[in-house]
This record gives sequence, C-alpha cells and structure tokens, in this order.
Amino acid sequence: MKVALLNPAFWPEVRRGSERFARELADGLLDRGHEPRLITSHPGRTARTVEHGLPIARHWRPPQARLRRRLYEPWLTHLPATYLDLVRGDDDLAHPLYPSDGAAAARWKRRTGKPVVLSYMGLPHRAALANRRLRIELTQEAIAGADAVVALSETARDWFARWLGVEARVIAPGVDLAAFTPDPAARAADPTILCAAASGEPRKRVALLVEAFALVRRARPAARLLLSAPTGFSGPGIEARDLDDTAALAAANREAWVAALPSWGEAFGLVLVEALACGTPVVGSDREAIPEVVGGDDAIGRIFAGEDPRALATALLEALDLHTDAGTAAACRARAERYSWDATADAYAALYAEVAR
Repeated sequence: MKVALLNPAFWPEVRRGSERFARELADGLLDRGHEPRLITSHPGRTARTVEHGLPIARHWRPPQARLRRRLYEPWLTHLPATYLDLVRGDDDLAHPLYPSDGAAAARWKRRTGKPVVLSYMGLPHRAALANRRLRIELTQEAIAGADAVVALSETARDWFARWLGVEARVIAPGVDLAAFTPDPAARAADPTILCAAASGEPRKRVALLVEAFALVRRARPAARLLLSAPTGFSGPGIEARDLDDTAALAAANREAWVAALPSWGEAFGLVLVEALACGTPVVGSDREAIPEVVGGDDAIGRIFAGEDPRALATALLEALDLHTDAGTAAACRARAERYSWDATADAYAALYAEVAR
C-alpha cells in the first residue's frame, strides 16, 4: 500500500515527538512491504530526497511569525503545498500526524474518496483545543474526515470521547528495543536518578523533582540527578547531560538506578518505556497516561501523587531500593517489550487494511 505520512516539520536528528514517530513508523512500514512517503515542510526551497529508503518532500513553508503572534494555530502556511502534493500523488491512504495536516487530508479524501487515518500525538482537552485560533475548527475537520482516529493511550482515548465525542483507537508508540537494552555493567556506583524531560517546560515539573532530590540527598548523600541539557537547575549532585542523541540517552538510562517523569499532561510517557527497556525502574506522577506505563507494578517503579516534593522523594527512595533486587531489570524489560515498534507497525498495517476495505 502507498501511504502518505504528513507532518508539518521533519528533521532526521530530532529524536522525539511526531518527527521521530514518522521515521520509526515509516521504517516499520517499509519492512512490511508498504510504500510510505513523507510530506513535510521547511523554510527553504522545496526539496525531494530519499533518506534511508523513505521518499521525503519538503515543501517551502512561508513565514508564519505574524500568525503565531496573533495566536493562530501553528503550522498553517504549508497546508496548500501539502494538499497539492497529495492531489498530484498516487497514494492509497493519507496518514496525518497533526490536526492541521489532518484537515488537508480530509479535503483530499473528499476529492478522491481515499481513506485517511489521523494520529493525535497529545491529549485533546478544552484548554488545549481553545487556546489557539482555528485549532478546534481544524481538529474537528480532521476528525470528521478521518476513517479512523488513533490515540496514544487509553487516557487519550477517553479524553477524545469526553471532549470531542469521538471513539478513537489506541495504538501506543513503540520503543526501539534494539537501541535501548540493559547493561548491568554500565550501572553507576552511586545512586543515580535520570530525568530526560525538557527542563524548561513547566508541565514536566523538573523544579519539583529538584526539590525532591534535595530530600533524597539527605538519605543518600552520594545520590546524583542527571538532567537533560540545557537546564537552569544546579546544586550538589545535579549534572546536565546532552540527551538528544539516542545512544547518549540509552547510555544514561543504563547508568541510572531510576528514571523519573514527574510531569502532567502526558499522552503516553515514552521516556519511561525507554528506561524500562534498559532494565531501569521508573517513577512517575499519577497524572494522565503515566500510570498506564507503570501499570501499578511495584516491581518496576513507583507512582506519586500531588505537588509535595516529599511524596516524590519517598517514591524515588523506594525505587532506588529496587536496585538491589536481582529480578528488577528483567521485570522492567518485560514491561517495555509490550511497546515494541514491531507491535506498533503491525497495528497500523492492520488498521490501514481495515479502512481500505
């Protein structure tokens, strides 16, 4: 099947978000005999390349600063070129990863009658849908034009039903089980906590983690906290690491005793699954989709509630104690194996076949 993947931007070095999702999904589709291509945009001239077997069309994206200053939905100016590329192509199915691209795909479907699968990379809720001009309109158009809407977690699926009245499918993003692997010899000598979340994003609550870490240091004076650079946090035991590279992130997860994600508003929590794949237990908040990843299993980590750093510190100390359990690494790896990219690609391939029928 010829599949057009649509994403507003795509840079090969970006390791997270919809850009990385598009690359990994494309690889899975190629392995299964499909013919994916990616339609995206950038500030430069239109360019067409083939990167690791994936044809990529990067269309010129006209400046959008004025629209953003006026609080319009981001990623609007590339849509005419994306739609025109779809119309001129011979794709069997369009798969947008962003609502604005989804609206373009919906118009392509009305013209061609071909199916559309929309993946939503976040959590649809009132505040997020209403805080940009045209966002709700574009999202509703994308949903109405899709043969299937895919959410990343059961939590995201439930929010679709609550806020948009939509019955979404659940297909979790995958983890690269070949890149993220256990290595007991790499574990640090001192208790080490890793947080791979962006320190500057408030909803990641890295400030809360830093407060909790100060309490952890009282019980474990040699404890270390590794944060993703750049970070505005410093103090005894706190280190900044460049974690943008997959190999560097995997190495940090193998080094850590615990990986923490204290954030709210997570549609899935991929950084926790990457840690689990390395045999590293995790600590996360009890918000949104994070409990789905940890699964209430005390053998692989802890969940904490609220805004009190003491609650987070307690969870971290309990998770650090898992370091001494010989079965921890195997339990963590087994949990991560539920979220392989093979399973994700298989699920999408099956969905494509279903909507094509």
